[in-house]
Amino acid sequence: MTVSPDRKSEDTAPDPAAGALPRHVALIMDGNGRWATARGLPRTEGHRHGLEALRRTIRHAVKTGIRYLTIYSFSSENWSRPQPEVSFLMGLLRRFVQRDLTEIHNANVRIKVIGDRLTLEPGIRALLVEAEELTRNNTGMTLVVAFNYGSRDEIARSVRQLAEEVAAGRLAPEDIDEDAIASRLDTAGIPDPDLIIRTSGELRLSNFLMWQAAYSEFHFSPVHWPDFDEAAFDLALSDFMGRERRFGGLTAKAL
Repeated sequence: MTVSPDRKSEDTAPDPAAGALPRHVALIMDGNGRWATARGLPRTEGHRHGLEALRRTIRHAVKTGIRYLTIYSFSSENWSRPQPEVSFLMGLLRRFVQRDLTEIHNANVRIKVIGDRLTLEPGIRALLVEAEELTRNNTGMTLVVAFNYGSRDEIARSVRQLAEEVAAGRLAPEDIDEDAIASRLDTAGIPDPDLIIRTSGELRLSNFLMWQAAYSEFHFSPVHWPDFDEAAFDLALSDFMGRERRFGGLTAKAL
């Protein structure tokens, strides 16, 4: 994967207002299995081609100037899939790190992994740590990888931490507010997504960034993920840039 480096030392992306590029784009990469089935191929081929789509998307996001790109790479529910498919997906993760991590690092992309790591096998956990550590000081786009991630689990872990702090006397119950919860989520320090894209025509969040998506814009693409390309990405961005975001308020025209 070849990615042009971005050596910006600070976040200079435009504010996510109407007509501006989204600062943070999140992706639900859906449709690998359906893509393969439609071609008479095993589901694993859909995942293999989906990895190529991911490489294209990361490359294009960097080129376009997206500052944060979050990918829903493996949900906490995905463990219920057939074991051969899960094993294949873990193999794809290993190959992605081995093949692409150096390229991503050279492009000045920082990797941040979110999700529950405690239940992961040590080898997978080590790969995720390796990716984060190598790219920790990079200052270009942040690639947020949601792995073994579920939004309800993330919120529950945040609330559990708050409860433990209250029980230990380090926090008063009346001090628990939205900021207190958000600061204990996996995404602490990362701006909420401006735009969430889901491919393959599905119209749901599937336990993805439910807290963070409170004011996100949505774009539902009919394209199966392996066919998601630069044109499909640009269409989603154009759709977003043509909207007027009010965050619960009124525009001047509505007053």
